Amino acid sequence: MSSNHVTELVELLQLERLEDNLFRGQSRDIGTRFVFGGQVLGQALAAAQQTVDPVREAHSLHAYFLRAGDIDAPIVYSVERTRDGGSFSSRRVVAIQHGQPILDGSISFQVPEQGVEHQTTMPEVPAPEDVEPLHALSPDELARLPVKLQRWLGIDGPFAFRQVWPRDEQHPAKRPPIQHIWFKLVCPIDDSAILHRALLAYASDFHLIGTATLPHGISYLTHNVQMASLDHALWFHRPFRVDEWLLYSFDSPTAQGSRGLARGQIFSRDGRLIASSAQEGLIRLRQP
Repeated sequence: MSSNHVTELVELLQLERLEDNLFRGQSRDIGTRFVFGGQVLGQALAAAQQTVDPVREAHSLHAYFLRAGDIDAPIVYSVERTRDGGSFSSRRVVAIQHGQPILDGSISFQVPEQGVEHQTTMPEVPAPEDVEPLHALSPDELARLPVKLQRWLGIDGPFAFRQVWPRDEQHPAKRPPIQHIWFKLVCPIDDSAILHRALLAYASDFHLIGTATLPHGISYLTHNVQMASLDHALWFHRPFRVDEWLLYSFDSPTAQGSRGLARGQIFSRDGRLIASSAQEGLIRLRQP
């Protein structure tokens, strides 16, 4: 069944071209109340890529989430060809639903070239085979949750996740704002680097802002907590495959003003730093 989810996700990133710079995408209901932010990121990148020479590779993405997306309505992506230089191309992408922007982003592309190189070292963590898969909730535990959350937590998805330091999201303990999670697609896909980057953009939104909740003993399941992604940045550094194990290493340096900041580094299994991310999110404690 999970392989069907991979096929569905890949198809979701194949946008319908309406005009030279206008594209339409559909949404996948994964059990969240609104459209998953990673889906909009992946589709925005896919839209921008279609307006750029395929030789030019996306190296950075910066986006603001402006409104919650409607699962039941298509999303239109309007691409502005900001600049095409000798080495770099810049694109602005606005995702629109019901006549209103839900995401405003900028994406930069570069012709591959050689230069100086260095990187940080991958954290020393157990191999993915030595980490237990995420614990599935029992039918009784699922029954006590809202229907949407039951679907979110009770279905298989296109990605497999293995948390090095798992925690109980229903009864979270306070701990330092650091976590490491292995992830990959559950089945192989073709070799298109463009597709792998769009899928990484999709997956980069998982677990990121949740890192900022770790010191406070709360989670997205805590009844009086309102959480939402406000922005997202992603940098692509080196070639990779999302159908092979990748380590997502997170930290959160600060939370304040009902906002938390989280950062991520994504490593290939052999220790190459393949991407970096950052996100600020709303973490609001509602009063009784």
